[in-house]
Amino acid sequence: MTPEQKQLLIAIERHAIDDLDLLLGNGLNPCLPIDSKLPMQWLLEMYTRSTHFSDCVRVLLKHGASLGDDLLRQVLLQDVDALTISIQKDMSAVHHRVNIRCAYTPLRGASLLHVAAEYGLIESTKRLIALGADVNCPAEVDEHGFNGQTPIFHTVNSANNFNAPILTLLIEAGAKPDHRLPGIVWGRGFEWETICFDVSPISYAQLGLLPQMHRDELQIYQNIQTLMAASGRAHPLVTNVPNAYLA
Repeated sequence: MTPEQKQLLIAIERHAIDDLDLLLGNGLNPCLPIDSKLPMQWLLEMYTRSTHFSDCVRVLLKHGASLGDDLLRQVLLQDVDALTISIQKDMSAVHHRVNIRCAYTPLRGASLLHVAAEYGLIESTKRLIALGADVNCPAEVDEHGFNGQTPIFHTVNSANNFNAPILTLLIEAGAKPDHRLPGIVWGRGFEWETICFDVSPISYAQLGLLPQMHRDELQIYQNIQTLMAASGRAHPLVTNVPNAYLA
């Protein structure tokens, strides 16, 4: 890996739009792999979540990268006007499926709404719901019977709780806060891969307290309380947040 390629990966990791644009403008080719993966792949599988994600996609596309999927491109760019036109031309497009290697909750056989939920794309989420996307649509189930999660699972323990607004949107649109699965393979294919057994959105949120997830305890418990309330269950005042005694 050249120093320039390393700088590009750092820019992708940090969602540093100006650095990304400069490096690509100075001759780095987004159509050539870095350590066997294209820059767009690095961006999609990276763990950072921020409001600059769509801008990073836009910069990569501007310099010649490709996604090879118009609907996915429209969702990732939050180009909701183009997305609306595409789905209204063919209403089956709202059920479109994708496979993306992802650092957190898997995106295998995932709907466009799963994708919007995973990357915190609130405008795409709103438009997909308005266009009739199923908020309780299951993703693909693997050979062990794991995954099959609905979009809400992508919002309950996100990095920096970035997807909390989408959690609220999905609940308001009828997402089930107590849907139960045999398991989810979190971080599949990464060194932090973790199999989470017998999970609902509530228990999956609580698994955000696992050390490998690096989530904020107070935010996790706020999400749990949101889900408990949406389930019509009593949610007592949570004590010992954060776990001060561990310090």
